[in-house]
Parts: sequence; C-alpha cells; structure tokens
Amino acid sequence: MRAFALRVAIVSAALALMPLLNVGAAGAAGDNGEQARIGQAVQAYAKKLQADQDTARDQLIATRSTALLNDPLTPIIGTPQADVAVIEFFDYACPYCKAVEPRLEKLLKDDKNVKLVVKEFPILTPESLVAAKAALASVKQGKYGPFHQAMMNFRGRLLTSTIFEIAKDVGLDVDRLRKDMLAPEVTDEIIANFNLARGLRIFETPAFIIGAHMLTGPSAEIDFPKVVADARAGKN
Repeated sequence: MRAFALRVAIVSAALALMPLLNVGAAGAAGDNGEQARIGQAVQAYAKKLQADQDTARDQLIATRSTALLNDPLTPIIGTPQADVAVIEFFDYACPYCKAVEPRLEKLLKDDKNVKLVVKEFPILTPESLVAAKAALASVKQGKYGPFHQAMMNFRGRLLTSTIFEIAKDVGLDVDRLRKDMLAPEVTDEIIANFNLARGLRIFETPAFIIGAHMLTGPSAEIDFPKVVADARAGKN
C-alpha cells in the first residue's frame, strides 16, 4: 500500500508540474483548465489501480479461505460458530496492533456473533517470536485468550522475562509452557502464517481481513462494527 501511494504521489506531482513547463501556453485560465483535467485523470488512474489491486487481493483471499478460517492450529477468540470472522495478522511488539486491541475486545464484547481469528505473525523483534510461541503453546492449557490479551495490553518493551511473568499472572504453568513451546506444531503454525501472509502480500502489521476482503486503510480509522455489519449484510 505504501509503495502504491508513493507511485501515485509521484505521478500526481509530475503531472501537476506540466503546465509550468509549457512556456508558450495560452493564458492562466487555459492552464488551470488543463491542470484540472490532468488532476481528474490522475485521480481516475489511482482509483483504477486501487480497484485492480483490491480485486487481485480478493482473489488471493478466496483461494486461501480454508487456511484463513479453518486451520485447526489457529486460535479463535470469541464464539467459534460466529457468522462473521475478523482475521488479524499481528505482532506482540507492534504498537499499532496494541492500539487497536481495546477496540477489538469491545467488538467481541458487544457482538457475540463475531469471532477473532488470530494469526501469529512475529516479524518485528526476537521477543516477538518468543511471545508467539508462548501464546500458541498456551492453547494446551486453555488460556490463549487471556494470555494473548494480557500481552497485547502490556505497555512497554516486551522482554522475554516479561512474557513469562505475564504467563504466570494469567495462571499458566510456566514450566509446562516452556516445554510446549518446543512442540513442532507451534513452529509449523508460525511458518504456515508466514507463507500465508506472503501469498496475500501482507508485509506489515496489523493486517485485517473481514468478509473475504482485506481492509486497506489505517487501522486507527477502521470502523469495526460498520465493517462487520457490512460483511453480515453481504456488502463487502
């Protein structure tokens, strides 16, 4: 998305300068009219590029729906039988993921027919990987939800020692957790998430998919209740 926006900005800037280069052009009124036409063309071009990109991404999502929604190793927070799934690729060290967490928790509290499908995607720090492994290992003790939310709501740098302190605070057996983190299926799930993200052209966190569509705007601007309502109504 950032590369797309940069390309459009460069094209816009270049085209906006074209009237200045036309020394022999008619008058200011003519220049303004041409510039307006060019601006409209650039806007139409940008919309077409975005629409093509969205369509291509929707097709990628459709071909990976099983991996996104029915992976038995992917944790789910909320009602498993909910009619709308919010799929999130996230990192425990991501400040934007942490900023959006309270809104996700409120969404799950207010709408019992929504589920959060959490894709561990540790891309930022070494501690991100430790946290992801610990979170996935906590599933065996039935405490993924509380542990996940406690780490997401932690403020400050998430050190390895902090991860296990939080684990203890939410009632996890830390010795057992450390052993379960070594299970092959924990590593397999993280690798599968990396492969899935690469196939969907996801390179940053957080990334959200709702109603088989990728949400491309800034996470701070997402109106989750509205997007969920639209997905439920079949509008997206």
